[in-house]
Amino acid sequence: MTSIKMPTALIQGKQLIGADSSATNAQTFVATHSGTGALLDPPFHEANAEEIDLAMTLASESANIFANTSFETRAKLLEAIADGLMDAGEALLDRCHAETALPMTRLIGERARTVNQTRLFAEMIREGSWVEAKVDHGDADRTPAAKPDVRSMLISIGPVVVFGASNFPLAISVAGTDTTTAFAAGCPVVCKAHPAHPGTCEMIGNIIRDAIKAVGLPPGIFSLLQGRSHEVGHALVEHPATAAVAFTGSLAGGRALFDTANRRRNPIPVYAEMGSINPVFVLPGAIEERSEQIAQAFIGSLTMGVGQFCTNPGLILIPTGDQGDQLTQSIAEHAAAAAPGTMLHSGIHDAFNEGVARIKQTDGVQMLSQASGPSDQACCSIAVTDVATLQREHSLLEEIFGPCSTIVRYDNASEMLEVAQALEGQLTATLHGSDNELSEHQPLIEALQQKVGRLIFNGFPTGIEVCHAMVHGGPYPATSDAHFTSIGPAAIKRFTRPLCFQDFPNDQLPPELQDSNPRGIMRMVDGVFTRDQ
Repeated sequence: MTSIKMPTALIQGKQLIGADSSATNAQTFVATHSGTGALLDPPFHEANAEEIDLAMTLASESANIFANTSFETRAKLLEAIADGLMDAGEALLDRCHAETALPMTRLIGERARTVNQTRLFAEMIREGSWVEAKVDHGDADRTPAAKPDVRSMLISIGPVVVFGASNFPLAISVAGTDTTTAFAAGCPVVCKAHPAHPGTCEMIGNIIRDAIKAVGLPPGIFSLLQGRSHEVGHALVEHPATAAVAFTGSLAGGRALFDTANRRRNPIPVYAEMGSINPVFVLPGAIEERSEQIAQAFIGSLTMGVGQFCTNPGLILIPTGDQGDQLTQSIAEHAAAAAPGTMLHSGIHDAFNEGVARIKQTDGVQMLSQASGPSDQACCSIAVTDVATLQREHSLLEEIFGPCSTIVRYDNASEMLEVAQALEGQLTATLHGSDNELSEHQPLIEALQQKVGRLIFNGFPTGIEVCHAMVHGGPYPATSDAHFTSIGPAAIKRFTRPLCFQDFPNDQLPPELQDSNPRGIMRMVDGVFTRDQ
């Protein structure tokens, strides 16, 4: 197989452990060019047990120092990482394109998202109210018992192990939300590089190391370990220094790490985002108003990024009848015209083909449309079935990662409600209809509220706005913990815990809890939110 030599000044194929590099394991693997299958230099050394232990030990030793650094220092670290991502220029994008087959326009946009969200997290940490400070003053004269002075705030939990996502090599990987919110919380990070884009990971790892050095923080707060085997990941989760885990990937992978974490002598949280079919419910009024627009936007959402988004709409419910027939036909036509695309790596492509083949073989399901294209590219596929078949064939409710979706024709509101109630946890659900129809379908909306993390009206789930109110999560199996989001500033809460101080002298309290409120943050004081002293 052909080997492509790319500039390796920033890529050595070694572990980045604190300020040092290591390659003590003779076992190596190579990345492949997603477009051609050619091997990419250099070979990457698999992390061994000693390297894993060293990375976690350094993280543990630096944890208290990092937790007690000022918010300003942490904000400067994040800003230095953002600057470094931009300064890396085309070299980073070229390597990322070679390893993922993602087009340059997509990568430029994803880099901008990564930089912008990192700066947003810096603003949040600098402002300080994220600590959720609460002050309840004591009352020595209260009877029959005096009231103690009680104050609490969020603090960092310790070293976090981050697993990068395959489909967002910049925004949800080494310098993605998991790493940057952990840093914002004051938690050291040991990142497991994704084996499908290890060169991209190492380049970003070096950017982070340079930022840490520039700000003057301990180098042990960050390490990057390579590994294609599952053993590396499980060893990181099992290590006694690990305080939490962040993972984005498949249900099987996330559940395996979750189970490993819960077998530990001291179980730790695993915040795993694992997948979703993101159902779309089309009400009759929406078809009357904009049938063609819905069809076009649906296929655009389904095929965006070759369907390789966790918010990919894998199920759409359309009413029976002439207007529903017209929408169904229009979706099929747009699907047939959709351009095929190269997927992130061969493993994802093989799994996609297996999923499409499974649907084809399901009784009661008809393949309505399947675009044609080269065998090494994924083509948009649309199947159609009815509610009875969906209820009987539970495999139709399983995610197929790629541009494939199933149309379910329903007869009435009761059937829509039955489908909603049968769903497992999802990241999103979408409703298309008129404003008046929403009030007519309250049982459906109430059912979906119990199933999803984000409920969308007259839109589509792909494209996540990184903002304070965003919730990218949902009930199991969409995620392992529906209490948190993995996108947006609120993701910092995953890597914190509340700490309470009772009857402490004022000058011994953290600034966020002192009476004078020297940082001017928003606090709850005796039950009232205020920035006052």
